[in-house]
Amino acid sequence: MTTASAGASTESSGDPADAVLRVGEVGFDTPRALLARYGLMLVAIADAEEIPGSYWGDTEAGIIGSTVYARADTPVHSLLHEACHLIVLPEDKRALVHTDATDSIEEEDATCYLQIVLADQLPGVGSARLMEDMDRWGYTYRLGSTRAWFEQDAVEARAFLSERGLL
Repeated sequence: MTTASAGASTESSGDPADAVLRVGEVGFDTPRALLARYGLMLVAIADAEEIPGSYWGDTEAGIIGSTVYARADTPVHSLLHEACHLIVLPEDKRALVHTDATDSIEEEDATCYLQIVLADQLPGVGSARLMEDMDRWGYTYRLGSTRAWFEQDAVEARAFLSERGLL
């Protein structure tokens, strides 16, 4: 079984998590258009305002229903991760989501895989950068890195997404 986990980082000077790409660096327009293709809305939250529906709090993106919330300081990987939680769910279940999208390992793995795939659709991001940022932030995989998991150990995640027409 593959298990991916992510946790909020401690934002401090010199912390590798400080080097992750933030939404403000890529802008909201392109991610907003990407999410709209999946029936999702992206709402920009003002700097220093609490992000609605954020599971981890701090700068992490939030989800409520079919809406993803983020600030300029939200990591791009977090925005994509939360959006992908909604994308992998059937539309009828999206309306019920508030903050926590799943407790299923299968859906979590599919979410992680899809966020890497979708990163290639964001100019200035790409899958390689996103995987590096996921490692910096603290995602953990049994093979030791996001790239190793994505390339060598994500068979079930790919199958999950393929069966649902998401790849």
